[in-house]
Amino acid sequence: MITITEAAQEYLAELLGKQEDALGVRVFINQPGTPRAETCIAYCREGDVREEDVEHQFDKLKAWFEPRSVPFLEDALVDFAKDRMGGQLTIKAPNAKMPRVGDDSPLEDRINYILYNEINPSLAAHGGEVSLVEITDDNFAVLQFGGGCQGCSAVDITLKNGVERSLLDQLPQLAGVRDVTDHTDRSQAYY
Repeated sequence: MITITEAAQEYLAELLGKQEDALGVRVFINQPGTPRAETCIAYCREGDVREEDVEHQFDKLKAWFEPRSVPFLEDALVDFAKDRMGGQLTIKAPNAKMPRVGDDSPLEDRINYILYNEINPSLAAHGGEVSLVEITDDNFAVLQFGGGCQGCSAVDITLKNGVERSLLDQLPQLAGVRDVTDHTDRSQAYY
């Protein structure tokens, strides 16, 4: 899943040793499967451990992984390189922004994959983008448009004939899409 080099383990273990109540580290990805994905390592304290976490004991430290982040951490590498200033911890997670999604992946990940890999490249030609806000209990994908799509007079056509059709064709379990964008702001609108 993830490799934490010996140098990184030593560095992290040293940091953990300076914390009174740290049990180990917690590794997770904020906004996984999107261009804004960020891989994070934080101290893990007693109240931070969740029952569903994936726990792993490395040679020099213990780590807990947020279950939703696990597929995005495949082939990830945490390393530490000493230098004159002390050193630098680096995290490389090549699947954080574009995971390996399949039929068993969470619906949110599959929607984000379609949005960021199929729909947004087309919208980018007009300076636009669309992102997932949430999935409702009744299986509607709540979307927000930005850039040239926000306030665009053609957004309804884009939503129904482009975005919704693509999502429903590939994800039949979706009931539809809803747009929560404030389209009264036309300052960036393409049309």
